[in-house]
Formats: sequence, structure tokens, C-alpha cells
Amino acid sequence: MVVMLTHDFVGYLLNKFINRFNLSTKGRRFTNLLKYSSISDKINKVKSGELSLKDNISELLSRIKANKHLNAFNFVFEVDSLKEAERIEVKIKSGTYRKLAGAVIAIKDVLSIKDKPTTCSSKILKDFKALYTATAVQKLIDEDAIIIGKTNCDEFAMGSSNENSAFGNVLNPVDNSRVPGGSSGGSAAAVAADLCDAALGTDTGGSIRQPAAFCGVYGFKPSYGRVSRYGLTAFASSFDCIGTFTKNIEDAALILEVISGKDNLDSTSYDSPVPEYSKNLSTKKKFRIGLPKEYLGEGLSEEIRNAIDSLAKELSSKSFEIIHISLPHTEYSIATYYILTTAEASSNLARYDGARYGYRSENSGTLIDMYKSSRSEGFGTEVKRRIMLGTYVLSAGYYDAYYLKAQKVRRLIKNDFDKAFEKVDLILTPTTPTTAFKIGEKSDDPLEMYLSDIYTTSANLAGIPGISFPYSKDSNGLPIGLQFLAKQFDELSLLQMSYYL
Repeated sequence: MVVMLTHDFVGYLLNKFINRFNLSTKGRRFTNLLKYSSISDKINKVKSGELSLKDNISELLSRIKANKHLNAFNFVFEVDSLKEAERIEVKIKSGTYRKLAGAVIAIKDVLSIKDKPTTCSSKILKDFKALYTATAVQKLIDEDAIIIGKTNCDEFAMGSSNENSAFGNVLNPVDNSRVPGGSSGGSAAAVAADLCDAALGTDTGGSIRQPAAFCGVYGFKPSYGRVSRYGLTAFASSFDCIGTFTKNIEDAALILEVISGKDNLDSTSYDSPVPEYSKNLSTKKKFRIGLPKEYLGEGLSEEIRNAIDSLAKELSSKSFEIIHISLPHTEYSIATYYILTTAEASSNLARYDGARYGYRSENSGTLIDMYKSSRSEGFGTEVKRRIMLGTYVLSAGYYDAYYLKAQKVRRLIKNDFDKAFEKVDLILTPTTPTTAFKIGEKSDDPLEMYLSDIYTTSANLAGIPGISFPYSKDSNGLPIGLQFLAKQFDELSLLQMSYYL
């Protein structure tokens, strides 16, 4: 007789076996983590009594300790998360729970949580505790999510490898000798290593999508304005977006549904009803998909190029229309991005002076000495580099030549996308030119590091949404992530296409 063993039945047998022979905590932790496939499934398992939320949190905390070498977390809220687990489990069993009940979510350490450290992975904010909670985080809490900790990142979200943190490098869980990507590398690594159910990150020029590709998870960047930026420590205010890292599309849709919407505390937030993403993932629509020639040229790894070709052929065979398009101003995106973002960064970081909060140098004679010493000692190399670049392009005599010209090119890049979306519904591109590179490989060459974002910065310049999804692996077993882009505020099409895949 052939017996078909379902996932639930296997879990049941394993738990019986563990209980019978009193196996190790490691074994129990492994099976409990595999007992649910999504946040919704997790809620159902808790309701039925198959899963203890407190045990689940305990197991995740044990995993965080066992994977401390990854350096994914700056701070872990062990006591708070266990207390919340008990409270929310009661709500689930009494039927008074909310959408994200029991979801264990990590938060990038540039988002504020009241009375918790917010350091932006910088020495200059050492020991600083937030006075209020970011809107996006508060929305998670209001829907009964459990915040397990704050994740490591490049200092002030400036970097593409997570090698620029005052807390040290984050390691890629797939291969510890490689970077996890940046700047949201800690969030990506935490999700990829099963240290939480999902994580929030921020994307200024690819800082969600690039690490998602390197770590083999889903990284979703919404349209600019879809999610409130209130409580986010800004890198570049006209670029920054808060988005998600998840293991599946269902969770990405559910979390995005929760954190999106108009916020009176953020004048740039979009005033429009939020679609019920999680209830509309299935679609029979055959999207028109654009392939931009500028994204498939020199510098792209042959294995990633083959992945794009393979997916395009697969979709074509399923009656999706593949259309070759051009985004002619793409070649200027990196230069435009770094001129504008460094200008905004130099302005945003002027407030960190050692006077009001954060790190203050002991080498402080006059007031000017205090400013100089505190900023020199408190900021890392990459942050100083970008402050200097930004100050330069905003200075008298260079403003028109660089900053003003870059703003005009930004408009041309947005116009390219507007024209493309008259012909296509979605645009398919690589997320990164290569798979995850070795730690230290590009740290001595800032320009080469900046080119890691060559396929992601355009979306931020245009304000459009994008998703990086794990597609395959290269010959070294490293994840290959591909990217879909959509027109502004059409996040649903991205979710539907990814769900279809």
C-alpha cells in the first residue's frame, strides 16, 4: 500500500517521535518552524492548537542566538516578544485577533520604535532611543504582529553590501563568505535564515530588492508615497520607500496591505484607498511584459542573462506577450541617482552635530571643534563620502551644473517609464548584475560598489514599484533574483504576476 504523506501528517509524526524519545531542542525547533507556510496558515495552526505561539517565539529566539555569527540583528526584544506571544495567542483563540496575529517581524534599524534603540547602525546615534513609533511599524503592531528586534544595515542606509555598519558586517546565510547585499542586508538575512516570518526594510535605490536577490527571498519596494515615511530616519527623502522581505507572496501582499495608506503625519503619503492585495492575488490576466534592451547589455552576468531569457520564453509559451522596449536614459540613472541622493543626504545629516542627541566627542574645545570632532568620529567612511559629494553638488557654482541638471534627467527617466507603460503592463529586468559577491571584494572601489545598483535605481528615480523574486541559482549555488517593475501605484499587478510564477 502506498501512503501519501502530507506536510501536516509528516509534522504530526515527527512531533510524536520527538515526544516519545525526548529528542533535543534543536529537533523540536526545526519541526515547529516547518509547521506553517504563511502568516495566515500560522494563525490557523494556533487556532487549532497545533502551534504554540510562545514556543514559536522561543524557537526563533534560539535560532537567532544560534545564528549570531550572521550579525543580522542589532537588537533583539526577547522579553517583549515572549509577552506579546502570550497576549496574542489568547486573542487568536478567543477570535478577537487582527490580520497579522502572531506574525514575527524584524524591523530595519532606521525605523523608530518608541523607547527602543534607533541607531541607523551608526556610532553617532549610539544609545539613542526613539521618542515615537514609525507609522508603518505601528500599523504592524495594531494588527497584532510581534516585533522581534531591529536588524543591522549599512550606516544610515548608505551602501550596497552591509559592510558599512558600526555593528560590523552582516553575512549572507547562503554563503557566509559573501555579502547579503545592502543597505537592508540584516532584514534580508534574517528572513532567509528563518529568524523571523518577515522583515521591514527601506529602499532608496535598491536597498530592499538587491539584498533580497542576494539572499534568495522576496523583496518588495512599493511606489513612493504608498507607505508613510513618518518615523523613518531619512537618507534621501524624495527616494526612500519602506517595503517588505518575505518568504512568499501571500505574506508580502498581507503586510503591504497593512502598512500602506494615507498618513496625516507624512504629507508625501498617497491619499487613495488601499487595494485588498491579499484577496486578489489570483488573476487570469495575461500581462504584456517589456524587456528593456538597456538592462541586458555589457556587465550582466551570463547566468543571469540566461535566467531572463529562460523566464521570457517560459512566459511566452504561456501566452504572455513579450515586448522588446527601450528606456533610453537608463545609462544616466546611476550618475543621476548619486548626485541627487548625496545632495539630500548631506542636508538630512546636518542635524547630527553632537549637541542635542547621539554621540558627542570628548575632543570638544569650542562649539565648532565639537561639531567637527563629533561628526568626524561618529560617521563612518561611506557616510562621510556621501556628505562631501552632496555638499559639493549643492555648492555655489556647481548647483546648476550638477544638481539642477540631475533633476532634469530624473524627469526624463520618469518619462521613459511612462511611455513604456503605454505599451506594456510590467517590465522584466535583472535585479543585480551578478549574484552575491565576496565580502571585501568591492569595498576598496566605491564606484564599482555603486554599480551594484545599476538595475534598481531607476525605479526610485521614477517613483514606481518593483519586486525582486528568487528565480533560480547560479553554478555556485547562489540565488539569482529577477525583478518586475510596474507603473506607479500598480503594486497589485506585481503581486499577481509573482504569485502566478
